[in-house]
Amino acid sequence: MSATTSAHDLFEVLDASDFTFTRRAWVDAAPARVYDLVSDVSAIGRWSPNASDVTFDEGAGPRVGAWFSGRNHKDGRLWTTRSQVVRAEPGAAFAFVVGGAEDGIVQWSWTCHPRGRGTVVEQSWQLLRLDRVLGTTRGDLDALRDYMTNSVETTLLSLAQWIAEAPAV
Repeated sequence: MSATTSAHDLFEVLDASDFTFTRRAWVDAAPARVYDLVSDVSAIGRWSPNASDVTFDEGAGPRVGAWFSGRNHKDGRLWTTRSQVVRAEPGAAFAFVVGGAEDGIVQWSWTCHPRGRGTVVEQSWQLLRLDRVLGTTRGDLDALRDYMTNSVETTLLSLAQWIAEAPAV
């Protein structure tokens, strides 16, 4: 161990539960509409600065157990992920786990709470287990969490703006 590395920085002693956050925004739409938008994974590219080409497997949709694929990009790198829906409560909550429910690495979730004439939508990111592909030190994982926090804030603002500008169907 070097003089600049403490035991708390070592990958082996980190706790995945330390790497989580939730952000929220009010949007001018009913919870059912917000749910329909966020559970349509093919639309995520409209709001997310990091995801594109997201599609449910053939015959699948926003229901528990369904799988989908998506492309992600960060720092000039591009990769494809497989994710599985773990929660699908129309009008209330939608969640998926990157890597699948059994051995996933990150859970993304959305919850919708009625507020006035609109909805407070919460988006959460939770590291479920440590994996060296995401980083090997607390600093790496803190930086990833901070990056994802900024991404979620951008996503929520883009979603709110899109809802404000798009006519309700």
